[in-house]
Parts: sequence; C-alpha cells; structure tokens
Amino acid sequence: MSSRGELLGQAMRESGVSQSELARLSGVHQPSISQFLSGRVELSDEQLNRLLACMGLQHEVVRTAVVPELTRAERRSWMLNRAVSLRLTAAVLGEWLPEIRSNLDRLRGGVTGEPHVQNLGRWRHLVETQDVAGLKRALTGLDRDSIEMREVSPFGGVLPDDERLRVLADSR
Repeated sequence: MSSRGELLGQAMRESGVSQSELARLSGVHQPSISQFLSGRVELSDEQLNRLLACMGLQHEVVRTAVVPELTRAERRSWMLNRAVSLRLTAAVLGEWLPEIRSNLDRLRGGVTGEPHVQNLGRWRHLVETQDVAGLKRALTGLDRDSIEMREVSPFGGVLPDDERLRVLADSR
C-alpha cells in the first residue's frame, strides 16, 4: 500500500463497509472519509487505526532493513567514512585534530555555496566540541543530510594509505 488512504479504501472494500456506514460507526464525517480516500487529506496513523478498528482491523507497520539507493560516489564516500568511524574514539580524535583542523581551514578557503559552507561549520562544531557520537552519525549516516555533509568531510588523510586503498578496492 502506498498510502494510508489506499489502505483504508482496501479495508473498506474487503469488509464491505461504505463511507456512510464508516462515518456512522466512527463519528468521522463522511466528507472527511472521502477526502482521506482520495488523498486530498492525509490520515495520521492514529486516525487510520481508529477507522480500521470500526471494521475489526488494526494497522500494523512492518519495518525492514533495505539497501539504500546511493550513487557510486556516495557509496564510496560512505565506505571510506565508515572506515574512519571504525577508528574514531575520543583519544584518536585528539591525535587527528591538527589534520582535521587543517583540512577544515583548507576546505573553507575553497568551498562555495551555502550548503557546503554550512556543513563545514557543522563539522567544525562537532570537531571542536569533540562530539564523537555526532561525528560517527555524520560519517556513517545514510540520510541526505549526512551524505551532503560528507561531500566536504574534513577527515581526508586520516586513514593509513593501505587501508584507504583497500576500502576503495572493496567499493568497486
């Protein structure tokens, strides 16, 4: 099912309940039910559960792990930054600070565009506050925000060359 409204419509068809009958059972006005079904108004999970209960049904969300669709460059960047995250601890961050700060300064001088400038500021904040957990989230996250942060990652040069080359070979 692609939407809650479609799920509601399917449940109504399968249980033989009309819009007017569901309105009488639930106390939700029939025009509102019509709008839910057409997709003009989005149903919340709570509303959907309430309407389904009137038909003797429950809404169940099934969670599953899926491989995200990443470009080749995004996947390669994720793999390299994941290797950085494996090594990253508070103590290691202290050792890497001079290199990371140098990278941040170099990137700041060569980066244009608001998203990149803003992301460099976010990296600097995470580094200066030594927020290891926040750094690991940015290094390994698969959300669009993390992917875009890694476009200006200050962690270049912290992995040993042999490990970097192994990760790059594995990403092919």
